[in-house]
Order: sequence, then C-alpha cells, then structure tokens
Amino acid sequence: MHAPASSAAPGIGQAIAFTVLSQLAGAAFLYFVLKAEGGWQIVGLLALLGAGFYLLERLPWITDYAMASMARVPLVTLATAAVVVLGFPFVVGSNTYVLHLLIVAQLYAVLALALNFQLGSANIPNFATGASYGIGAYVSALLAINFGLSFWLTLPLAALAATLFGFVIGIPSMRTRDTYLALVTIAFGVVVQQLLNNFDWTGGPNGLVGIPAPSLFGHSFADPLVVFGWKLPSQANFYYLSAALVVVAIITAHRLHGSRIGLAWNALRADEIAAKAQGINVAWYKVLAFAVDAFLAAFAGTIYAFYVSYISPDNFTFLVSVTIMTMVIVGGMDNIFGVIVGAFLLTILPEKLRAFADYRLLFFGVVIIGFLMIRPQGLFPQRMRRYGGEP
Repeated sequence: MHAPASSAAPGIGQAIAFTVLSQLAGAAFLYFVLKAEGGWQIVGLLALLGAGFYLLERLPWITDYAMASMARVPLVTLATAAVVVLGFPFVVGSNTYVLHLLIVAQLYAVLALALNFQLGSANIPNFATGASYGIGAYVSALLAINFGLSFWLTLPLAALAATLFGFVIGIPSMRTRDTYLALVTIAFGVVVQQLLNNFDWTGGPNGLVGIPAPSLFGHSFADPLVVFGWKLPSQANFYYLSAALVVVAIITAHRLHGSRIGLAWNALRADEIAAKAQGINVAWYKVLAFAVDAFLAAFAGTIYAFYVSYISPDNFTFLVSVTIMTMVIVGGMDNIFGVIVGAFLLTILPEKLRAFADYRLLFFGVVIIGFLMIRPQGLFPQRMRRYGGEP
C-alpha cells in the first residue's frame, strides 16, 4: 500500500509535531516496559509492540513519512532526543534497577553498532566481539589496579589494545570467507576466554575485584549525582557516560556509512569478487572492519568494568557474542536505529520475563521468533542506499 501524495512531503508544522510526539511516545513506551512488574503486563506491552511492527510491515509508507519528517527538521529531532535522554533519569528517580538496565542496554547498543560495521555493512560474520569487549575491560581494569591509572587514561589504552587484537583477527579474514571466517572468529573468542581463565595476573576464574570508580573534576562516580538540587543515584553517572558513548558510536556509524569506507564495505557485502575487480582492496577493508569493531567494543568494556567494579571471564563468553549478533539481526542489519532498538529489546526483555520463572527462555525465544515472522528483515530493515545526491 502507498501513502497519499500529501503524506510524502510533510510540512514543517507536521514534521515538528510528528517528530516530537513519536519520540515522546517511544520514551513513554520504554518507561512502561521498564516499570512493568507482572508477567502479563509485559505480554500486553509486547503484543502492542508487535501490533505496531505489523502495521509498519503492512503500511511501509509510515516509515517513509517518519524518515521524511525527521529529515525535514533535524535540529528538532536531535533536540527532542537530547531532552529524552538527559531527562530519563529524573523520570525514573531513585529506581537503581531501571538505571542499571538502561546502562547495560546502552553498552550493548554500542557493541551492536560495532558489530554492525561488519555484519551489517560488509556481511562479515564475527563471533569475537565479546572477546574484544573483554579485552577492553581487562586491560583497563589491570592498568587501574596495578598501575593506578585513571579511567580516562585507561580508556584509550584499552581501545588501542583491542584494536591491535582486531587487526590480528582480521589477518586470517584475508583468506577466509563466510562459514570458515565465522569459525576463525569463534576460535579467537574461545582462545581469549581460556587465556583470561588460566593466567594468574588476570585473576583466573575468580576475575578482578576492586576496580576503582572513575572521577571527573573531583566528583566520584561512586557518589550520587546532584543536578540543580535534584539528587540522582550514583548509577546516573554511568548512565550519562554510557549515553555519551552511544552518541559517539552513532556519529561514527553515520560518518562511516556515508564515507568511501562505508561504500567499500557495502561493495564487499554485495559481491566480494566484483568489488575486487573494481579495484577495492578487499583485504584491507576486511581488516579495518575488525579493527573498528574492536575499538568501539573496548570502550564499552572499559565502562562496564569500572561500573560493576568486578569482572570475570564469565562476563565475556561466546554467548555474549551470539547475543550481540542476534541484536543486530533482530534490529535490522546496516540500520543504525534498528540496531539500537534490537539491543535495548534483547537486553531488557530477558530481565522482564523473569516473572515466568522456568519458562523465561521459552517466552524469550517465542517473542524473538514472533518479531522475525512479522519483520523477516529485522524490526527496522536496511534502507536502500541512494546515490547521485538523490534525497
């Protein structure tokens, strides 16, 4: 079905109203999901969400109208998003559990965006994102505990270490493809976890404890955050820190998508042989995809380590990499917004389904299958790239 001609090009007033109301509605829905306690409340909200995605599948012009509206008033879009993100902790109040879920969801959103450079943009399967996540966490924690470096110094050093690891993983990718490349990344992920488990200086299976809390301008992140007389829990410090990292990841993803690097990755996804015939250095762009993935994953790992103040190899298992890949697929490959939605959904949903006790994983699987049946290409599928300056 197609939209009426009038809906294809919204006016300024319509675009502003739609942009503001849609973002506020999304924030309200997230709030109700986070505050829901009963199992059947979650089921009702999931049914409402499923109905919304079914409507988008049947009426694709709604998505086009939404994209056109937000593109028409980009400043309003960004301002509304900023107000929602900055104001959410004030709405949640002293509920530390909800803030914890939001922090973890935001970190997984960064991890999913990191993997999206490979899986979504270049169709490179990588099951070692969890390992890069762990390297970032362990390097930063070891530097802080053993050498007394601050969080802000360990952040780039951990990212550098993980990036080198990404280059190491990327080298075998020069000669392998598809299933064989996936097996290589699985092997690297398993090797990293085993090394973390068996080295004494990493704490072995007991992990590392006593990671100090970051501080900024004399304010410790272990202390409550006071804003204009409003006292927020200490988790709010990490909420805003992880939100800032999500913003950095979104900007990076957007810039890379529109660059020659993004075009080269898309060419690899379409046809690697044809890309090579057109003069694209396939090996280099594959390795670069692994390096960018590891770089962003390390940032998320560093924040996670300093947030929980305790890490162990069990936090960075193969299952973590599978979960991140599932977030990208469910959300919509090569779609920045879709990947973020997928990360939030797959982070919050298992926690909220605890009301079903032993049947939690069963319900979780059924929900994922249901969403993929409604939207086979992801909740927000990849949009066709336009060339030649077309709108």
